[in-house]
Amino acid sequence: MEQETRILVLDDEAELRNMLQRFLSAHGFRVRVVADGKQLDRYLQREPHDLLVLDLMMAPEDGLTICRRLRGEGHTLPILMLTAKGDPMDRVTGLETGADDYLAKPFVPDELVARIRALLRRQKMAAGDPTVTTQRLRFGDFRFDPAGLVLLRGGEPVEIHSAQMQLLQALGASPNRAVSRENLLARARGRDHDALDRSIDVQILRLRQIVEDDPSKPRFIKTVWGVGYMLVAGVET
Repeated sequence: MEQETRILVLDDEAELRNMLQRFLSAHGFRVRVVADGKQLDRYLQREPHDLLVLDLMMAPEDGLTICRRLRGEGHTLPILMLTAKGDPMDRVTGLETGADDYLAKPFVPDELVARIRALLRRQKMAAGDPTVTTQRLRFGDFRFDPAGLVLLRGGEPVEIHSAQMQLLQALGASPNRAVSRENLLARARGRDHDALDRSIDVQILRLRQIVEDDPSKPRFIKTVWGVGYMLVAGVET
């Protein structure tokens, strides 16, 4: 698995970036290093990544700001935050902002690897196919038939792009359970699988724009930090 695991490291200290790249690469991870939020955004737009190692103390955009922005944009990749501070409140603030774990500098490199592996294991908690259903689902004014790929609102068909329909079908297969990003891709079908792979976070945002009254405060397409996404829906009997 580690041969395919893609890790981004964002730190404004070149020496630490290079050290982390060498060390993590030696452990079989595929590592990209970036110096600021703009470089990070470019890499996230190019291809999906499995985990972000993020420094807290940076300028002009610090780690907390970047973390909050990424979560607000719908990015669900696990975030491990690094900081030189030992104040427990920094950890609390970081976790509340959307980070999944916290490691204070200086740290033992082997502990960093252990924490990365733990986060990746946690992300795959929903890798199975529990409670798979083909029954019709209801959420808000919507009714969804996962088997027939039909989405209705108030009884009327809803126009939806095939990539978003595939994503909804993948979520609807296990309603009310977190589904990992990897499993969403594995469940996707059809020609748009590659497009979904490249832009799953964008497709989640677009899907929310269709089914949520307020996409910034989703009621039905929930983010489960460190795991993936969940469709909150009732099953019609």
